[in-house]
Parts: sequence; structure tokens; C-alpha cells
Amino acid sequence: MDYVGRLTAHLPMAIRLIMVKADGSVSVHADGGAYKPLNWMTPPCTVRESVGEWRVEHGKTGDALVITIEEILADRSYELGLDPGLQKDGVEAHLQALLAERVEVLGAGWSLVRREYPTAIGPVDLLVRDDAGGSVAVEIKRRGEIDGVEQLTRYLELLNRDPRIAPVRGIFAAQQIKPQARVLAVDRGIECVRLDYDQLRGLDDPTTRLF
Repeated sequence: MDYVGRLTAHLPMAIRLIMVKADGSVSVHADGGAYKPLNWMTPPCTVRESVGEWRVEHGKTGDALVITIEEILADRSYELGLDPGLQKDGVEAHLQALLAERVEVLGAGWSLVRREYPTAIGPVDLLVRDDAGGSVAVEIKRRGEIDGVEQLTRYLELLNRDPRIAPVRGIFAAQQIKPQARVLAVDRGIECVRLDYDQLRGLDDPTTRLF
């Protein structure tokens, strides 16, 4: 297998899986490496077959993938039909809805003020009141990184200008929180809470506080 064009690459003779999709793409796979192909050609491309060789040419770049075929072990064709799309479980919207329903997991006596509480730069995920009546802004992520902490910091700056709810403190809640994000949050007086999605759906102790 030889790729010819803006770069050149060669794969020696071996058993491979060649996938030709309805969108015109061609990808070549080995038995390992999970989803990533060894080589591929994205559409628009054409496949020209001759005895012992496939030539896959890209319609815009002129690059070519030349596949030499010594033996065909299996040749199958399937109609996959319309794809319904990926349905993700545990995305941020789901986490937000679940935490809004069970805001008491953040603290006994806590209550929800509003989901998607507006600010001039966008809504903070949850605005809640703690057991002492204080305002708390909660930003929710699947994966907690530094940019999420920065985002909550900007929200807090604006929210604390509003005399109706100030002072407002922050909670950064995520399924996973990177150490660098936790360090930055603590430095800015923001509490970190790790969320367990399965437990949020009804099991015990859905949060772990990180100080």
C-alpha cells in the first residue's frame, strides 16, 4: 500500500481490512489500533479497480492511495441506512438538570434559585442558595479544566456587582477535575465538587468535595 502526493507512505504486504463507505471515503485498518486507520482517503475521491490493484484518487488534491491486492479473503457489502446520530449520556446539560433537581446534595437546606442564571457574558449553570441564605453560582462541566475555572471567575465578577444577590461565591462541579484546575479554583476561593453521574441519578453521595 502506497500513498502518493503531498507526502509518501508505504505499508508492506499484510492482511488488512479495507472499508469503502457510501460517502466515497476509503480507510485501511489493521487488527489493532482501535478506530484509527493505518491510511485513508477522505471524499471526494474515486476508486479505480484493476487486476491486483485499487487506485484511490482524491478529486481535489490529486493525492492517490495505491492498494496492491494479492488475495481477497472476504468481500462484503452492506447498506447501513440513515444514521440516527450519537446520543450522549452524562453530557453537561444532563448533569445540570440532575443537579438542579437534587441541589441538596451540595448541602443540606440548599435550594435552587434558577438554572441558566443570566449575566452579561452568558448564563451561569445554576444559581442556588445555601443553608444560610447566601448566593452560590455553580458552573458544571463533564471535564473540569482551567478554562472552566476562568469562565466561573468571570461570572462571579459580574454577579457580585448585583446588590440583589451579592455576595456570591462559586462552586466548580465536574465529573473529572484536573489538578491544575483545582489549584487555580482554590487560589480564587472557588470550591471544587466532583460529580458522580450514576449516583446523581439516584444513588448515595453523588459528590466529592476537593479542597
